[in-house]
Amino acid sequence: MFVDRESELEFLNSLLTRTRPSVAQLVLLYGRRRVGKTVLARQWAESTGVSTIYWAAEREPAGIQRRKLFAKMLGVTMTQAPTFEAWADLWSAFAPLLGDQKKILILDEVTHAAESDPAFLSALQHAWDQQLKNSHAIVLLSGSHVHTMETLLAQGSPLFGRFTGQLHLEPLEFKTLRLFVTKWAVAERVALYAIVGGVPAYLEWINPKASLTENLREVFLSKKSPFAGEPDTLLHDALSEPRMHRGILQAIGMGAHTLDEIAKGALIGKTHLPAYLMRLQELRFIERRLPVTVPPTKRLKSRQGRYHLTDSFLRFYFRFIAPDRAEVGFEPDAAVSAIQEHLRAFVGATAFEELCRLWVRRASTTKRLPFQIQDVGSHWSRHVQVDVVGINWSKKELVAGECKWGTDAVARDVLQDLLETKLPRMLEDLPDGGEGWKTHSALFSRAGFTPATRELAKANQTILVELTQLDRDLG
Repeated sequence: MFVDRESELEFLNSLLTRTRPSVAQLVLLYGRRRVGKTVLARQWAESTGVSTIYWAAEREPAGIQRRKLFAKMLGVTMTQAPTFEAWADLWSAFAPLLGDQKKILILDEVTHAAESDPAFLSALQHAWDQQLKNSHAIVLLSGSHVHTMETLLAQGSPLFGRFTGQLHLEPLEFKTLRLFVTKWAVAERVALYAIVGGVPAYLEWINPKASLTENLREVFLSKKSPFAGEPDTLLHDALSEPRMHRGILQAIGMGAHTLDEIAKGALIGKTHLPAYLMRLQELRFIERRLPVTVPPTKRLKSRQGRYHLTDSFLRFYFRFIAPDRAEVGFEPDAAVSAIQEHLRAFVGATAFEELCRLWVRRASTTKRLPFQIQDVGSHWSRHVQVDVVGINWSKKELVAGECKWGTDAVARDVLQDLLETKLPRMLEDLPDGGEGWKTHSALFSRAGFTPATRELAKANQTILVELTQLDRDLG
């Protein structure tokens, strides 16, 4: 199912008419596995009507890779294609085939080609400099290893300075989920977003005619489901030895966020742990978060960092499935009951808070906030924790909000605690003790607000956002 991606298609279509820096275009398309890179590239190429060559590198000897690619270029079977001793020979043979016609050449999973033969990139660089950039070709390099793909843009890469465009394909936005599960209630969609995020392939694995609970039992927990082996697929695709890294992901998924907690949970010495964490950050499996209230000039040296899983499905998997899956006698029905017992807290602390922060960012852009924010995040310290904080350092102005995913309307004491306790304590944590800062408040609720809460909010100009409004505003 191909949905959304309007801005990405607009960018790709612009390649057809560009003449700068040359008529030929060399473009990098990258993003995590399952995010839809291949579908996007092929859908776009097919829509253009331009002659297209598509080749996906596999983990195999470079000689076989070259023969398969040239077979695609000739439109013949691999056994009918010639063999080449080097990539440079292949490009020399291919260039005359281009002529003056516009062609699209999609080279998918190029990191596999570079792993099989490091000369792949330098040979492509020479071919681009000497032949391809003077043609009418659009060469699209695609890959799933995000960090490795980004290094192609860096100084020191053979292709540095050659790319005429780049596109980092992100997961779909929350609003697109209603296209996959058209009859689900908003709360179920938020829960689904907490479980799989906006990864198109994962959304296609969901049964839209079944409920979330039924999908938990029959899709997520089934041993025959594609979800069953997905974590191992992701880890083995990116890491040659994933065992220690998996232990770290498991520890973080179970609630360990500081170095001490992760070292204890993963049974890894603190001296070795930073190297593993750095690798997982490079792979975009985890991120180190800081309170948004830490000044930009102090963030590099701040010791308040906490590590979190960035991928929604891995976050869900290591929180709910991995701890019990290896147990003898694992029963999906019992697992569903255990998940349901804690799922509400999980959704509230992950997807709902993230969507509330996104709402604040959007509200700032559309001028629905009384000031323009520079950054959005949360705040934590030994004294207080605040779910949503939007801040403007230059104007010394901020908005602080609490997110409630409970099934009852938010009571007055929640807002009173935010106004009288949490906000003052957060201001005290600021470098200047909060002196001269102007503050605003907000509450986000799944189930609405009591009349007393609304009355107090009106008196203090507190922004109130219910789930239906959040869904509408983010749509």
